[in-house]
Amino acid sequence: MLISQDTLEAILQQSANTFHPVVPFHPAEDKLLRMDFTATNKNIKEEWLLNTETFCSYIDTLLQQKNCTYGIGGYNEYRTIYSRSDVFDAGSSSEEPRRLHLGIDIWGKAGTPVFAPLNGTIHSVAFNDRFGDYGATIITQHQLNGELFHILYGHLSLADLTNVTAGKHITAGEVIGHFGQPFENGSWPPHLHIQVIKDMQHNIGDYPGVCRYSEREVYLHNCPDPDFILRMMQYAQ
Repeated sequence: MLISQDTLEAILQQSANTFHPVVPFHPAEDKLLRMDFTATNKNIKEEWLLNTETFCSYIDTLLQQKNCTYGIGGYNEYRTIYSRSDVFDAGSSSEEPRRLHLGIDIWGKAGTPVFAPLNGTIHSVAFNDRFGDYGATIITQHQLNGELFHILYGHLSLADLTNVTAGKHITAGEVIGHFGQPFENGSWPPHLHIQVIKDMQHNIGDYPGVCRYSEREVYLHNCPDPDFILRMMQYAQ
């Protein structure tokens, strides 16, 4: 049964203090950089978006210059960077491409552990191995106060998919993945894409992380802000 967004958001807000951190983050010690991948960021050059090594260097240099452990952001953000991959293009030049981001990205070092924020089970796993796609992907399923929802973790390490099958129980605080390297994460700089999804709509191992702007309300209704679980955006600068 489809949950109303208000219901799920209220439940996540009420449970905020019970969630285990998704990545190792200590507000008193770690700095977070708010990342901007919209057209307003004039530092982004289209030519280096097409070169993964150059893109990685841009992210690494930015985090080092700002002395930040992670970069973060992207929910409900209209991003120009998706022009780098035909995964997000329309079927024809007259159709609208996908550019609106539906999750939060946490940019950091390859190998950074990813923890389950609450108890649940594995819904599905997949290696979405196209340039610009999720790469290694794990989707978990949870029940909270009687409501069913899912969390998608994209851009993980291929090793994280080993011996992981649908229905496997996971425990809050358990390591379920790691930030993958470009060859296994869809050719992106190392980061985690985390997305809350109410209704998987029969998808297995995959769900759109980017939608057309014209479909914004429909997709945001099904994918509430992951920061209800992360509780990290308040520290971004």
